[in-house]
Amino acid sequence: MKLDCKHVWEHISEYIDKSVDAELRKDIELHLEHCEICSAILDSTRNILLLPADARTFELPVGYSKRLHERLKEEMEKSKLERSGDGPK
Repeated sequence: MKLDCKHVWEHISEYIDKSVDAELRKDIELHLEHCEICSAILDSTRNILLLPADARTFELPVGYSKRLHERLKEEMEKSKLERSGDGPK
């Protein structure tokens, strides 16, 4: 059976979990060998599933917290102005 991308996407999580039957698994693997888009989706989905389980921590870039707070303050002020009708239109 030849699968199209939509069919592969419908079964991608079961494929990762190894809960698809052997025949479907083989068909998906054949499709993935030739489809860059589905291969990228598979990789992205795996990364999304693995990321929350990753216990590593990373240092934030210098000044990140300050820039984040400044940006949030700007966005909140802009939102207040727009709601009051004084903001840009």
